[in-house]
Formats: sequence, C-alpha cells, structure tokens
Amino acid sequence: MIIPISDPADRRLDDYVRLRDVNLRKHLEAERGLFIAEGEKVIRRAVTAGYPPRSFLLAERWLDSLSDVLVDHDDVPVYLVTEQLAEEITGFHVHRGALASLYRQLRHGVEDLLGYDRLVILEDIVDHANVGAILRNAAGLGWRGALLSPRSADPLYRRSIKVSMGSVFSLPWARFDDWGRAIPLLNDHGFCTVALALTDEAVDLDQVRTMLTDRPGQKVAVMLGTEGAGLSRSWIERAEVVAKVPMQEGVDSLNVAAASAIACYVLR
Repeated sequence: MIIPISDPADRRLDDYVRLRDVNLRKHLEAERGLFIAEGEKVIRRAVTAGYPPRSFLLAERWLDSLSDVLVDHDDVPVYLVTEQLAEEITGFHVHRGALASLYRQLRHGVEDLLGYDRLVILEDIVDHANVGAILRNAAGLGWRGALLSPRSADPLYRRSIKVSMGSVFSLPWARFDDWGRAIPLLNDHGFCTVALALTDEAVDLDQVRTMLTDRPGQKVAVMLGTEGAGLSRSWIERAEVVAKVPMQEGVDSLNVAAASAIACYVLR
C-alpha cells in the first residue's frame, strides 16, 4: 500500500518524528509499543525475525530492493518520500533513505536465558551504541544471550539496532527486574561469573580460559560495567573470578564494547 507524502506535518508520519531526540523517542516508542529500524538490511532482518511492521518510510530507490518484504506485508502502509523530506521529518540525514516502524515484542525472559551456557551481563551500560556493539560481538562470537540491568540502554533503540546490524533481533536478551538477585540467580544456575574489571586481584583472561578447560561443560557469564566507573564494587566482590585484558604502553583500559569482544573471543 504505497502512499506518496509531501507534507512533513502529515500525522501519519508521527512515528518517525525527531529520531535524534532520545528523550522524546523513549517516551513515544514506549507509549506506542514500537521501535524504528534504519536501512534496508536492518529492516529486512527485523521483519525476518518476526517483528510485525507498522509502517515503512522509504525513498523511491528502495521500492525494488525491498519489494519482497513489501509484498509479504501488502496491508502495511509504505510512506513514499524524498530523502530531503525524510531528513526534515527525522531531524538527521537518513543517508540510506529507508526506515520502518515495527511493533515491539517481549521475546525472552530472564529464566529462558539462564538455560544457556554463555551469557554477557550488562550493568548500567547507558550508551546505545555500546549496547548494540556488545550484542553484535556476542552474537558474532557464538555467545548465546545477554542479560541487562534495569538501567541499561534499550537494545531496540534505533542507534542500538543500527550499531548491532540487527543482531539485537537474533541474539536472545532480557532485562532483570531485580538487579540485586542477578548474581545469586546466575550462581544457582551453574554459571562461573567473570567480572571484567581493573582491580588488584584481577587475573588475565588467558588464566580464566585455562581454568575453564578443567571444567568441561562449565557455563560462563561475563559481566561488563558502565562506560565510566566500570562494574559496581558489590558485583566485583561477588563474582567468582575478576579478569582483565592485559594492557601495555601505558594504556589502562579499552572501550567496554572492545573489551567485550576480546572477552567473548577468549572465553568462547
């Protein structure tokens, strides 16, 4: 159902208004139960993953490449706009000229993920790009899922989705309701909890890998903390082991997303 639109104030485009305004988007997307996917590949991955589309906002050049998706959802409105109009509506240059509004779905609960053998745990990571990158790293390196603290950024926010290249649709994730119960739950379900932190007692990741080779079938949960302060002291103290990425040349740490990639690779 293709609908050409030339008026940026058309109320049918409200889902796409001011996409760079994080506070507004959090309110609108939660209120309407939706999220925004940007770019042909990400739109395709979201729809393929089973998220029902609410509408599409496309420049004409994307009608052919997304034709199979549009045919399969021929009852969903396709708002046809110029790239200039898309920029005016969204508040930024939509260089791919393709957006979709999709309905949110709660796919997994915490209990579902506790049955897996490799998890990344995110404590209060508030940068959407870092959340997207961590989930992409975990998915790409064969980890099974991610658990997030209540205050961690939304994996279904546009920036998270874009950085993850749609991995947020394929990697199971869930959010803890009670953060204080997180480590006891992981312990009860047989996980070795590995806190990634720069402390005096931290051992190199290679030593953790060696330790795990003596525990066939051991489940592992790597815990990652905030971009500034890192993991909270209580989490570090309650982890089974504290690990670090060995650094040289006076550099004391890495971005949390980069550190997650190294940890997921070494402990996979």
